[in-house]
Amino acid sequence: MASFSFGSGNAAKLMRIPLYAVGGICARLVPRGHRWVFGCGAGIGDGALALWQLAQAEGHDAVWLTSSARERTDAAALGIRTISKSSLRGWWATARAGVLVVTHGLGDVNRYAVAGGIVVQLWHGIPLKRIGLDSPATTQVPNVPGAGLLRRVVGLLYRRTAQRIRMLPAASDRSRGRLESAFALGDARVVVTGEPRVDVLSAGTDEERRQTASALLIEATGSIPEGARILLYAPTWRDGADDVAVPTAAEWVRIIALLEAQNAVLFVRSHPLGAGAYQPPLPSRRVRMLGSDLVADVTPALPGIDALITDYSSLAYDVGLLRMPVLYLAPDAEEYARTRGFYGRYEDVAGSDAAKDWAALLAQLELLLTDDGVFTARSERSSTLSAQMHAYRDGHNSRRVYQAIRARGIPAPKGAR
Repeated sequence: MASFSFGSGNAAKLMRIPLYAVGGICARLVPRGHRWVFGCGAGIGDGALALWQLAQAEGHDAVWLTSSARERTDAAALGIRTISKSSLRGWWATARAGVLVVTHGLGDVNRYAVAGGIVVQLWHGIPLKRIGLDSPATTQVPNVPGAGLLRRVVGLLYRRTAQRIRMLPAASDRSRGRLESAFALGDARVVVTGEPRVDVLSAGTDEERRQTASALLIEATGSIPEGARILLYAPTWRDGADDVAVPTAAEWVRIIALLEAQNAVLFVRSHPLGAGAYQPPLPSRRVRMLGSDLVADVTPALPGIDALITDYSSLAYDVGLLRMPVLYLAPDAEEYARTRGFYGRYEDVAGSDAAKDWAALLAQLELLLTDDGVFTARSERSSTLSAQMHAYRDGHNSRRVYQAIRARGIPAPKGAR
């Protein structure tokens, strides 16, 4: 079963309206200070971690708001101070903070204490599928009497919540247009700085990035066969529905046979909010799970990957920074376009040869692993796509975001000149 859907999430938000109202009034009565609070819906990572590291280095009083023991443990390993976001201390920390940094939504910090704060919404990827107000999925509610009215209320709440965002970094002008539309924000709030989350894909040398990423993969899943090609399969979230591309037992047999024949390892990264039993029926070290329980943020692991397989994930835009070839497996592309929608045409991203099933995908994968010309062509196509969506690839996106925040009147840390 899927762990989350817009319908269930929106039902919970409607039930919490009184708490939002009371919390918002109380938060406006509390004077805000110089502290920065950080939160991330995916754990300790993503763009929030990159910006936290810079804010900390600049001398700001910064604290991370956590929601689980796993997050507290991961934060402690990095020397990050934490407070439970759902506690009274978490409310107070959010209410007193001058800057609130989130990656998914206001619930990344204490959602009842954001009123009056400077909210920096980093988001978590360049939109390929429609998001926010651009997608009908965003305002889904349970199928109950009065559902139409509830959808309108949810839409109004979403628009009002989005207006709390003071700054939203964009990877490029093209991405900025999508974010402005999705969050109903003007261009003064959506700024092209590049995304902090992908700085890790540009910092250092190719070899340094590869070694660091490989060490992360080995630590999470164990040793990798000598000379093996590393593949990542990362399907996106289907708004609470099961993933239609989960391989059958017979398909798993063919997948593993190809991996054995080509000395390859397939890492499977199902979406943290999605559904799908991806464990093959036969044990094989050629197929390994790489869920968020093992690696909270997959981006630092990408330089250790040789090829990506996905459907509609924004990773397709990111891996081009590494000139990584991408194969697309999208059995439900037409249905997904109808129910969720894409920015532009899916074919403009995936090309005209996106696979409809595992048989077609495996044929493409075999060519990719055996024909250097095919590998090069796919790599160049990926790099070209990425160049259209990422304006910067210098590893300094976090610095540009930080400077844009400071330009909004945020004072320098105490003791800084």
